[in-house]
Amino acid sequence: RATATMGEAPEPSPQAPLAVLSKVELRVSCKHLLDRDTLNKSDPCVLLLMQSQGQWMEVDRSEVIKSNLNPVFAKIFTVDYYFEEVQKLRFEVYDSHGHAGVGTHDDDFLGGMECTVGQIVAQKRVTKPLFLKYGKFAGKSTITVISEEISGNNGYVELAFRAKKLDDKDLFSKSDPFLEIYRIDDDRSEQLVYRTEVVKNNLSPIWEPFKVSLNSLCSCEEKRKLRCVVWDYDSRGKHDFIGEFFTTFEEMQKAMGENKVQWDCMNPKYKIKKRNYKNSGVVVLLDLKIHRVYSFLDYIMGGCQIHFTVAIDFTASNGDPRNSCSLHYINPYQPNEYLKALVAVGEICQDYDSDKKFSALGFGARIPPKYEVSHDFAINFNPDNDECEGIQGVVESYQSCLPKIQLYGPTNVAPIISKVARVAADEERTKEASQYFILLILTDGVVTDMADTREAIVRASYLPMSIIIVGVGNADFTDMQILDGDDGILRSPKGEPVLRDIVQFVPFREFKNVS
Repeated sequence: RATATMGEAPEPSPQAPLAVLSKVELRVSCKHLLDRDTLNKSDPCVLLLMQSQGQWMEVDRSEVIKSNLNPVFAKIFTVDYYFEEVQKLRFEVYDSHGHAGVGTHDDDFLGGMECTVGQIVAQKRVTKPLFLKYGKFAGKSTITVISEEISGNNGYVELAFRAKKLDDKDLFSKSDPFLEIYRIDDDRSEQLVYRTEVVKNNLSPIWEPFKVSLNSLCSCEEKRKLRCVVWDYDSRGKHDFIGEFFTTFEEMQKAMGENKVQWDCMNPKYKIKKRNYKNSGVVVLLDLKIHRVYSFLDYIMGGCQIHFTVAIDFTASNGDPRNSCSLHYINPYQPNEYLKALVAVGEICQDYDSDKKFSALGFGARIPPKYEVSHDFAINFNPDNDECEGIQGVVESYQSCLPKIQLYGPTNVAPIISKVARVAADEERTKEASQYFILLILTDGVVTDMADTREAIVRASYLPMSIIIVGVGNADFTDMQILDGDDGILRSPKGEPVLRDIVQFVPFREFKNVS
């Protein structure tokens, strides 16, 4: 199923045309969790699972909060909301044990709760009891999920904070400060937007820069009040309050360019008690960058030109082209599987390409003159101009290229994604948004450089490009399904999520008989 991103129309599938109503952000907090640790309190973490074809699949997980039975998680879960579909969610809370990560043993399970995306969206705030196995209540434990639909203006902002001369709250060492930012909603309730890391033993900490969506930070309203709180971290969960200040996104924007903005970090109790009290330190916004994330429709409606690149898998796993079982079989009487897929998908794509010229690349073959393996060669063997005239031009280049190359391997997809991404990045630097890039990859399925490919897709998700992968033949397409990200957010090997879902996987065998 196509997952639309920020206003994109999803691609219809033959089974059920589903319209994504919107994306929804979920914030989670718990109260009165069970205490599983003998010496300390539990270290809770929440897993979000979604039901897909009767199976519970993990979508994402929160951070671990140390020694806290009433945690407010900073992690914001993002899910697609399909209005006409019952989307079952399950939240599971576990007591985490350090380096071993989140165990799923019964003794670490603090409780679970099931509901649907529709219920949370309709009620906006859902509080339910947590249940252990066999329907047993987990004591008085409750979980609260707050939902917010993401508006179309889905930009994000990058912020870099530091502090100076904070109050020292520790006897034998300096404070271990961290910063929390809360958005104050119309009903005066506060939503945690972000919690920084802890900087140990430092009264003038520099926190790592972080990204947050404008929707999350201020509901896209520049004048909305924000409360920022500095704490001294305590490993037992009893953090000491250092001070706070109030600001708005409008005020923060003064930190763009060379400017910095700073606030007095105030402790209201000290202000009343101490006559000469000035502040408990200052917090400085060193840098602010605003990024606007554009959807496919934004580009098209702005008169943007679509540029298509076709990439064809020439690895040995496709079979010898001279053999009738090969997916690349050269048959004078009818097109092989690759040609069928190329024409079926390419003719749709062709309508959106203004000059009807397609860049056509191959990967995984030994190519003349030296017969070295290449993972991004022009199939017309003209590296200076890899474009073909329309789909027919690609077909002709493919047919004349096949006898000249030797199918080889491995199946490395990352080089071609990176190649198109470089062109898209150059286009983005012009700031004109006049071209959107679509990479159509035709492959028999098994990717060798999975880690590099995931990394390349995460990088590409920040650029004006999308990727369509068509699976040819009857191979195992598990890798492709992972790259598509429909059953959970695709992440780079280091854990960084894609900014938007840019990959759509289509198994051609399921579609080739659909008229």
